[in-house]
Amino acid sequence: MILRTSFLLVATVSIVSAKPNIVVLYSDDAGYADFGFQPNCAEDMKELTPNIDRIARKGARFSNAYMAGSVCSPSRAGLMTGRYQQRFGYDNNLPPGFQSGLDLKENFGVEYLKGLGYSTGLVGKWHLGYPADYHPNKRGFDWFYGLLQGSRPYYEIPKPSANRVIQENGKVTKEDGYVTDRFGDAACRFIRENKEAPFFLFVSFTSPHGPLQPKPEDARRVAHIEQKKRASYAGLIVSLDDNVGKVLDCLETEGLDENTIVLFTNDNGGQTSTGANNAPLQGKKGTLWEGGVRVPWVMKWKGRIAAGSVIDKPVIALDLFPTFVEAAGGTVNPDWNLDGRSFLTGLDGEPEIARGTEMPRPLFWRQGGSGGPRAMREGKWKIVHNRKTGEEPALFDLRQDIGESENLAKEQVEVFKAMLKKLNAWEKQLEKPRWGPGALSTKSKKK
Repeated sequence: MILRTSFLLVATVSIVSAKPNIVVLYSDDAGYADFGFQPNCAEDMKELTPNIDRIARKGARFSNAYMAGSVCSPSRAGLMTGRYQQRFGYDNNLPPGFQSGLDLKENFGVEYLKGLGYSTGLVGKWHLGYPADYHPNKRGFDWFYGLLQGSRPYYEIPKPSANRVIQENGKVTKEDGYVTDRFGDAACRFIRENKEAPFFLFVSFTSPHGPLQPKPEDARRVAHIEQKKRASYAGLIVSLDDNVGKVLDCLETEGLDENTIVLFTNDNGGQTSTGANNAPLQGKKGTLWEGGVRVPWVMKWKGRIAAGSVIDKPVIALDLFPTFVEAAGGTVNPDWNLDGRSFLTGLDGEPEIARGTEMPRPLFWRQGGSGGPRAMREGKWKIVHNRKTGEEPALFDLRQDIGESENLAKEQVEVFKAMLKKLNAWEKQLEKPRWGPGALSTKSKKK
C-alpha cells in the first residue's frame, strides 16, 4: 500500500542517540521517466533499475523535487552550500580548466557535519573548482576519490589530463577498470573503513552523462531497445543501478542499514540529446522548464520514513544540508544565511505533517545572468521567463498541467503579477555571473 501525504516523515532523532550515517547517490543527466519507481516510467526502462527502486520501496518517493540549477556544476554548487548559487555568481557551468571555482568564502554543508563528528567522503565527479584551494579536501571532505572535471570516458584514458584523471586525495590513480564500477567500489571501501563512527558519503556518479560507452555485457541487457542511442544510454543506467545496489548491499553487510539515510537523486533534468526521457515534462537539461530542473528523488531511513510513502510537498536540493544537520542532532544557525530549509521534524516517533500550515515557499531559478532565462514556483503556480529568446513570461498551473503547455498569465492576472514581483525582488539580490553567459567578462582564465 502506498501512503501519500503532503509531507510524511517519521522523525525520531530526539529519542535515538546514534547519529545516522548519510549516503547521497547522485546520478548525472538521467531522465525523469527512466527509473522504475516513477509512475510515468518509460516502458523500455521499467525493469532496469531494481536497486534504485528498492530505495523507493523501503522509503519515500518525492514527487515535486528540484535542483537549483539545470546543468551540472551550478546544481552541485547549490546543493553543497544550501544557498542559491547565483548569490555568489555561479549561474553557469564551470569551464574546463577555469582558474577559479565555488567562492572560497562560501561554506559547505559538509563542514557543518564535520563539526558534529562526521567522517566525510566524496566519490566521483567534483566540477566545483580546479585550482588546489578549490579541491574537495580543502572544502570539508576527508577523503576524495574521483575527478575534478565534469565528465570523462568510462574506459581507460592513455594519457589523462590532471582534471580528468581519477585521483585519491590528490594522488593520481592507475587507469584501470570501468569508471562507474570504480566509483561503486570506492564508495564501499569508504563505508567499510569509516563504519565505526558516523559518516557522510556523497557518491557523484558520472553515469549516464556522455560519452555513451556501456560495457558490452550491459549493452546485451538492454538489447530490447531498438534505438541505438537510447540503448547505449540505458546501458549506462543499468551499470549505475548495479553500483547503487553494490552500495546498498555493503551497508546491509556491514550492519549499517538500520541507521543510515540513503538518498538517490539526479543533478538536473535529463539530457534528451544523449537518450534520456523526461516524460511527462517539457524541456531538458539546460532549460528552466520542468524537464530541466525537476528530478527523480527517493530517500529511505529505516524506522523514520514510512516505507512506500509519497511526499508531494516541493523540496529543492538546497534543503539537503539543513536537513542532514538536523538529522545529525545539530541546529541550523540563522547566521549561515541558507536558502534551504530542513524538512525534518522531531516528533517523538509519531508521524505528523511537517510545516503543514505554512504558506507555499517560493522557489527560484536563473541562469546566464540578468539577460538569461529565469523561473519561479510557488505552490501550484510556476512562471517561466525565457528572456534569451525574447518571450514574455508565462504562468502555468503545475497541478493541472505538469507539461507546462497552457499559459494562464492572462487568466490569472493577480497571481501572475504577485509572483513576477517576487521574482524581480529575488533577482535583485544576485551577483552577475563570474564566468560564462552574462558575466562581466566571458574570457576563460585558463593557464
